Amino acid sequence: MISGFDWDDSNRGKCRKHGVSLAEIEELFTQPVAVRPDVAHSSTEQRFCAVGKGKAGRPIFLVFTLRERDGSTYIRPISARYMHKREIEHYEKENPDL
Repeated sequence: MISGFDWDDSNRGKCRKHGVSLAEIEELFTQPVAVRPDVAHSSTEQRFCAVGKGKAGRPIFLVFTLRERDGSTYIRPISARYMHKREIEHYEKENPDL
């Protein structure tokens, strides 16, 4: 079970860099989301890629890891951005139910 999000100045800045708000990232997990391991970029910790739509319906691509603290698990966003048109088309074709 996920207890919340792990934010600090570093990951806040990286996520905002591409215009995605922290609220949008957190809202992403209140709706259906496709998650897969990100093995290409997971040299020191297990990372994941998530694709879903924010409340406004705009598709978001998120890279995150899970952090354990005091017996609880938190989502630690690493980077987030809005998806490009080609990515959206591919995502919608592969995930028609989301």
